[in-house]
Amino acid sequence: MLSRLLKCKIHRAQVTHAELHYEGSCAIDGVLMDLAGIREYEEIHVWNVTNGKRFATYAIRGEDHSGIISVNGGAAHQADVGDLVIIATFGDFTEAEANAHKPRLVYANPNNTVSHTANCIPVQVA
Repeated sequence: MLSRLLKCKIHRAQVTHAELHYEGSCAIDGVLMDLAGIREYEEIHVWNVTNGKRFATYAIRGEDHSGIISVNGGAAHQADVGDLVIIATFGDFTEAEANAHKPRLVYANPNNTVSHTANCIPVQVA
């Protein structure tokens, strides 16, 4: 049996563009994509921290070091420039793979440069 686990995420990136009439997708700075391990055309889940909306689309590569996070096509109705988003992907893992799996976590600064990376989420305390 396979388990679906968090593969990677870019945490609290800021939307730089919302392009309603661009072909649907989400353009992500190539450096962020590479660090997170997001492949071009891979399905991504986008969670808008600012307004609570959630949607799925696919990733396209943005210019390296540009800081671009562009929500395109119909998804542009789900995010405005300046919104904070979490971009995540999931993968299916065998039990052995799941036991050894560590997600790739990339934390963004307000200008969409990398603050830091990690491979686990800290325990939440009450």
